Amino acid sequence: QKTHLKSICLQYHLYLLLNSHFFCLLKNEMGLIIFFLCAYVPRTAAGHCKWAEVLKDLEQIKTSKDIDVSLYTANTDEDKECQEPVMRCFFLETKVILQECLTIKCSKTQDVLNIWKNGNASLENNKSNSTTSAKCKECEEYEEKNFTEFIQSFVKVIQKECK
Repeated sequence: QKTHLKSICLQYHLYLLLNSHFFCLLKNEMGLIIFFLCAYVPRTAAGHCKWAEVLKDLEQIKTSKDIDVSLYTANTDEDKECQEPVMRCFFLETKVILQECLTIKCSKTQDVLNIWKNGNASLENNKSNSTTSAKCKECEEYEEKNFTEFIQSFVKVIQKECK
């Protein structure tokens, strides 16, 4: 209830501010610049891929020589309706990489931890409206591949999600 009231108060103050200053702002050059930036910024933020941070961290770890594990690697060409289970599989296998890194104290442990945290946070947000098709494979049904192949496939899947 309090949040709703705060929202209404904020909207009212914004209304008063815009109502009194809007036309004054449009009369000068700086006001026009601010107006166009405000109109443009929300669109660029909406176009930002939620997996961009994960992709950056994947680029960091893909050259790691001290990670030597075999991982279940989902197919990059799965049906659209199986995309969420595929992503879950990749992040589940990231937990295996993290365990390996913690055991051998590899140099990329923090990057792997970031991938796992960011991925799970994004997947948790989607959990409430997800339904998995019966034809989607379980993670353990995929072929085991080496670390390099796993990362290459993971990157492809995320790039596909970001298009």
